[in-house]
Amino acid sequence: MKKRKNWKVLILTLLVVYLVAFIGSIFTSSNTNTEWYNSIKPSITPPNWVFPIVWNVLFFLIALSLYFSWIGSKKENRTKIALVFGINLVLNVLWSFLFFSLKNPLLSFFEIILLELSILSMILITFKINKISSYLLWPYLLWVFFAGILNFLMAF
Repeated sequence: MKKRKNWKVLILTLLVVYLVAFIGSIFTSSNTNTEWYNSIKPSITPPNWVFPIVWNVLFFLIALSLYFSWIGSKKENRTKIALVFGINLVLNVLWSFLFFSLKNPLLSFFEIILLELSILSMILITFKINKISSYLLWPYLLWVFFAGILNFLMAF
C-alpha cells in the first residue's frame, strides 16, 4: 500500500506548532538573561544558546508526529489527536508564562508534571495510530523530564 502524503496538512501542522513555539518564546526570550533567572538556575543548566536549538528540533519533531498521526488516523480519531496535541501545546506555553513571566518556579514545577503527562498521553495515543509518530515524541519527553529536574531544583 502506498503511503499518502498531504502537503497541506504538513504545512498546517508546522505552522500551528511553530506558532505555539513563537508564543512561548515571547514569555521566555526576554527573561533568560535576567538577574532573577541567573540567580536561581542550577549549575547543571545548559548554556542559554542550547535551548533555542533543542526546542526548534523538538517542535519540528512534534509537528512531524502530529502530521503522521493525523494522516494515518481514521476521521473518528482526529478529534482525539487534536485534543491531546492541543492540550499539550497549551501546557507548553503555560509553563513559559508561569515560570518566566510570573517568576513562579513552584507553580511551574507542578504544571510541568501535567506537561509530562500530556506528552505520555500523546505517545500512547499516537502509538496506536503510527509508531513512528510515537517515537518522534520521546526526545520531547526526555527533554521536558530534564527541564522538570531543573525546575524542581529551582523550586525547592
